[in-house]
Amino acid sequence: MEPKKIVVLAGDGIGKEVTFWGTEVLRLIGKGFGYRFEIDEALIGHSAIEVTGNPLPQETLDKCKSADAVLLGAVGHPKYDNDPSLKVRPEQGLLKIRKELGLYCNIRPIKIFDELLDASSLKPEILKGADILFFRELTGGIYFGEPRERRDNGKVGLDTMVYSYSEVKRIAKKAFDAASKRNNRVHSVDKANVLESSRLWREVVQEVAKEYPDVECIHMFVDNAAMQLIKDPKQFDVVLTGNMFGDILTDEASQIAGSMGMLASASIGDQIGLYEPIHGAAHDITGMNIANPLATILSAALMLDISFDLQEESQIIIDAVDKVLKQGFRTRDIASESTAPDKILDTEQTGLKVLQAIKSTMSRSVLI
Repeated sequence: MEPKKIVVLAGDGIGKEVTFWGTEVLRLIGKGFGYRFEIDEALIGHSAIEVTGNPLPQETLDKCKSADAVLLGAVGHPKYDNDPSLKVRPEQGLLKIRKELGLYCNIRPIKIFDELLDASSLKPEILKGADILFFRELTGGIYFGEPRERRDNGKVGLDTMVYSYSEVKRIAKKAFDAASKRNNRVHSVDKANVLESSRLWREVVQEVAKEYPDVECIHMFVDNAAMQLIKDPKQFDVVLTGNMFGDILTDEASQIAGSMGMLASASIGDQIGLYEPIHGAAHDITGMNIANPLATILSAALMLDISFDLQEESQIIIDAVDKVLKQGFRTRDIASESTAPDKILDTEQTGLKVLQAIKSTMSRSVLI
């Protein structure tokens, strides 16, 4: 295996705390299997603004463009939340890097570990067996459409939802490809009864579906999909949807897994992949050593699977997380009333437990 370049963008808030453990996991896998992962770091978000005045400095972008994969922590800061006068914002860096790297497809697995059935606000009998793979279009739609502006002395705000044929087709094909390797079912979520862009979306998805006769294609309006995710999540296999709808639905679906601290994601295009946990910067717990690193660790597993085609090594990481949970260990966000106090771990303790579980697995098959 040729050396693989990985850029780590810790970002803001708890980003540095969680990406540390994602990086440690990658280093351990590399050492155990003899892979060369060349890991570099760069700034993004509020951290980058503080140093350079830019949420995505050119140096960061250049490093990412020359990398094989990117691991991201989190982007955001409370100072920007309620001050619309601030024109330079951390999230601009995230949107720009997606655009610059051509990351048009966000993949988010929603699969609950059996040990965490009680961590969700939903009933265990509704959740057990749920396994959903979201495909969210990432570089089009209302987040990028033009014009976007304020009119009438700032009293009117305008955003534009726009999609092209090619934008819809390329992500639809990825979703159908994935479904053909899973349970052969795609739910395409839109608002075609109201929105012209959604009518185009549905037309293109129907066209792509003809290329996959073994995959069932189900069209669902986004409001109904939001309800059905809570009512009966097990009906879904692959969910295909646009940028804004996917943003909302995947956060809703995080309740299926019990915590955002457990969910990984991949943003991919045709070359470089960016991998990140779905939780935010969580500045309220930054520096307290209580953040859940498991979503970032699982994001590292996604990286090995998708960017480096290392399915066995990816599964070792997933199994290690499962083993730690089976042993009863929890971070604070996924602990329940029945969790024994000595089983509630901080960030560092959790990371070390996962590393230990990985070493245990690898020692049976490879020399560390």
